[in-house]
Amino acid sequence: MKPYYWESQHGNFGDDLNLWLWDFLLPGFREVHPETLLVGVGTVLNRALLPEATHKLVIGSGFGYGTLPDMSDPKEWDIRSVRGPLTAAKVGVAPELGIIDPAVMVADLPEFQDLRKIYKRSFVPHWESAIAGLWPAICDAVGLNYIDPRGEAKDVIRKIGQSELIVAESMHGAILADAFRVPWTAVSTSHSINSFKWNDWAQTLGVTYRPRRVPVSTRAEAMIKGARFWGMGFQAKEPQPEDPNRRQIDGDLAVAEREPRQTSLRAAAKRALAAPATLALWQASRAAPQLSRDSALAERKERFRTVLDGIRRDYF
Repeated sequence: MKPYYWESQHGNFGDDLNLWLWDFLLPGFREVHPETLLVGVGTVLNRALLPEATHKLVIGSGFGYGTLPDMSDPKEWDIRSVRGPLTAAKVGVAPELGIIDPAVMVADLPEFQDLRKIYKRSFVPHWESAIAGLWPAICDAVGLNYIDPRGEAKDVIRKIGQSELIVAESMHGAILADAFRVPWTAVSTSHSINSFKWNDWAQTLGVTYRPRRVPVSTRAEAMIKGARFWGMGFQAKEPQPEDPNRRQIDGDLAVAEREPRQTSLRAAAKRALAAPATLALWQASRAAPQLSRDSALAERKERFRTVLDGIRRDYF
C-alpha cells in the first residue's frame, strides 16, 4: 500500500504526519497490496484529489471541500472508518463508522510518552495564517509560544504535547492537544472557516466548536482570506485549500507581499496595525479552555484499534 495525503508545498503537520503514522499503526503495510491506496488523515474525500480506477482503503479520512467522489463501488472503495458522523452521513455509510480522526493515535507513539511541559501557553495558527500573518511577533507580545504548523511534523507535535494550554486555529492543533490531554481553545481569523470538518471531529468526542474571533494581522493575510483589514475588504480566492488548484494562493501572496523594504519604523507600524489581533489573541489565551472526557477519548481510540485489527486480518 501507499499512503495518500494532501501535500502543501509550504508544509502542514496535520497532513505530513501520514508519512510515518501508518508505519506505527499498521507495520509492514507498504509491503502488501501495492494496488491499494491508504487514504488516512486529512480532509481528502474530494473528487479533485483522489485518483479513479484505483483501489482505496479509507481509514479515518474526512469530507469538507469540493465534491465528494462516488464511493459506492466496493471494488474500488473499502471504507473502514471516516473522521466523524458528518462525513459518514455525506458518504452514506453507517454513523458508527464515523469514529475519530486517526491523528489522535499519535499520542501512543513511544517517542511522545512522558513529554515534559516547557511551554505555559502555545498558539498553533492555520497554515495560511502562518504564511502571511504577523503571529510570531504577536505571540511574543502576549506571552504565547508560537508553533509554526509548517514545521517538521514530529517537532510541531512534540511542542503541542509540551504545552500546558493550546490556542488553536489549526484543527489538528486542537486534535493533537486533546489527544495529549492538553486543554485547548479554538480561534478563527476568517468568517469562511470550514466549520464542517471541525464539527465532524468535535462530535466524536462530545466537545463544542465555538471559535473565538481573532482579526487578521496583516494586509497580506486579509488578501488571502478575503477578510477586512482596517476598513479595506478583500475578495477570497476559490477553490478551497485542499484543492490542488489552490496553489494559486502563492500568486496572490506574492502580490500581497510586494511592499517596500522593511525598516524599524515600518515594522513598528505593522505591529500597531496588528493591535486588534494582538488583543483578541491575548483574550483567547486567557479564556476558559475545553478538553474531552478521558473516557470518551479512550472509547473512540479502542473502536479505532478494532478497525485496525480488521484491516490486519483482511490485508496482511
